[in-house]
Formats: sequence, structure tokens, C-alpha cells
Amino acid sequence: MLSVKDLQQYYGGSHILRGPAFEARVGEVTVVLGRNGVGKSTLLKCLMGLVPLRGGSIALDGAAIEALPPYVRVRRGVGYVPQGREIFGRLTVEENLRMGLASQPAGTPIPAELFELFPVLKQMLGRRGGDLSGGQQQQLAIARALAANPKLLLLDEPTEGIQPSVIKDIGRVIRKLAARRTMAIVLVEQYVDFAAELADHYLIMERGEIVQRGHGADMHADRVRERIAI
Repeated sequence: MLSVKDLQQYYGGSHILRGPAFEARVGEVTVVLGRNGVGKSTLLKCLMGLVPLRGGSIALDGAAIEALPPYVRVRRGVGYVPQGREIFGRLTVEENLRMGLASQPAGTPIPAELFELFPVLKQMLGRRGGDLSGGQQQQLAIARALAANPKLLLLDEPTEGIQPSVIKDIGRVIRKLAARRTMAIVLVEQYVDFAAELADHYLIMERGEIVQRGHGADMHADRVRERIAI
């Protein structure tokens, strides 16, 4: 579903992405790990088109998308959940979800499936997003990205600042989405235990490069935790 080759990106004179290349397949979770500041979030922003590339290529379902603006990538099937959630605090839960349908024809209903995945949202449709707890906001952010039925879902540290019970709920949803084999999932994460439970494949980044990769089932044997802690 996703093919990334030799991405290059700079902030000023700093070389942030130094040629990462990987693939993400339908029905699988590809986890990107690494310490703070190694380029993980920048990688997702480049995939989403929020940060321009200086080189390299991104293909979605066989078609090049690296030159497309973010709203076109959404129409092509890219869903993005940013670090920090970035929901619309003054809008209601329902209005936030309808924002996720902005790329769809007018009048498209909110998919009922979203409330099966996140039952708490149905109870809070009329509540403002800014009044939700951090965990509820994270669930709303994921549901908003899922509203348009993406082929590729990009998740940037969905466990950050979230209580353990909601982390389990989010993990359950990610597993269910992968099991349906209708989308590829790329998950940026620092919580190694959470990543290991979900990963079909893992990538470790250092200084903008992928320095280690493998199967999710091998993360313990590959000493991933120790590598990230160095």
C-alpha cells in the first residue's frame, strides 16, 4: 500500500531525514521507533504532505503522491492522527467527526462503525472536544481520521499522555483495524511494550536514518528496547 524511498528533508541547515526507505502492507502494522528528535514525526508529516520533501519518493497503492498537497492525499486515502491529537476544542464531538468527512460528498453520514470502535464518543456527541479527557480526545482524533475510510492510517504516538485503560482500548482498535485487511497502518511509538504487542514489522530510526528493522515478533530477541535506550 505504501512505498517510501530515499526521503530527504531539511529544517534550515539541519538534515532531518537521511534516506529512510520502507514499505507498509495492507493488514499489517509497521511500527517506527526511536528516541526523541530522530525524525519520526517529521517522517509522518512528510508522508502526509505537511512538510515538503527535498528528495525521494512516496507511492500510495502504486501511485506517486509526494507532489500532492495534504487534502489530495486525504482524498487518495491517507488518514493522519498527529502527535498531540489536535482536535478542534471549540467544536463538538459530532462536528469534529464531520470534519473528518470533509473530503467526502456532502451529506455523507458519520460511519456507525466509529461508535462501535469508540463507544464513549456516541455518549458525548454534543460535548465540546476541549471538554474531553486526554484519552477521549485521542479516541476522537483516531475516529476523525477513520471517518473517511482511509487506505493508509498514520498514527503519531497515540499513547502519549494517555491513561493505561485507554491505551488498551486504542491497542484493541488498532488490532481490529489491521485484522480487517483493508488498510496499512504506520505507527510511531516510544512505548516499546505497546509497539511490540501490535507490530508486524518494526523500524528503528536514529538521526533521520533507519538503522535497524525486523519482524515484530522478534523485537525482544533483537534487543530493540536496549537499542532505543542507548
